[in-house]
Amino acid sequence: MFEDRTDAGRRLAAVLDDHDVEADIVLAVPRGGLPVGRVVADALGVALDIVSARKLGAPGNPELAIGAVAADGTVWLNESLVAELGVTDAYVEERTRSEREVAAGKVERYRGDRPPLDLRGKRVVVVDDGVATGATTTACITQVRKAGAARVVLAVPVASPGAAERLAAEADEVVCVETPPHFGSVGQFYESFPQVSDDEARASLDAGE
Repeated sequence: MFEDRTDAGRRLAAVLDDHDVEADIVLAVPRGGLPVGRVVADALGVALDIVSARKLGAPGNPELAIGAVAADGTVWLNESLVAELGVTDAYVEERTRSEREVAAGKVERYRGDRPPLDLRGKRVVVVDDGVATGATTTACITQVRKAGAARVVLAVPVASPGAAERLAAEADEVVCVETPPHFGSVGQFYESFPQVSDDEARASLDAGE
């Protein structure tokens, strides 16, 4: 579907243009979202920054998200799943504390000594390379809203139909190039989908300076 993340960014930028999406800031989800976000930010002619969150894995099944925590401590929980699995408050608190540190460390590593962009009253586009479940994306959108953004648009090259539908209730608008019905993982829709290195992530963030 996409050659690589740069191709995905170009195609996503074209769809945003078709939707007449206006933005003041693009926030990319590291690391995979940064190459996509760089292309989108350049196309929109706005600054690029990052927003980071980490999944809270279920006890004994870390791949199953019971929620997510953003770098600023914003937490989103799938309350029904937490109740169904009988997850304790102590477990949630421990995982939240641990994963928040990782998310905050990622922001610090990529942003360096630059202050975060002021989101108050701004039109913000949140970009990632794709969305499978939407747990971390929900936490990112919630953080952006808490920071005072006037409008939040989620823009991704590909998303599962279920995630796109759920996230439409979180963002003011969701823009996807594709929402394929048979969705296994984000990587299956890219010809080239290598892990983005820290250096590549920082380069994407620095490129607009």
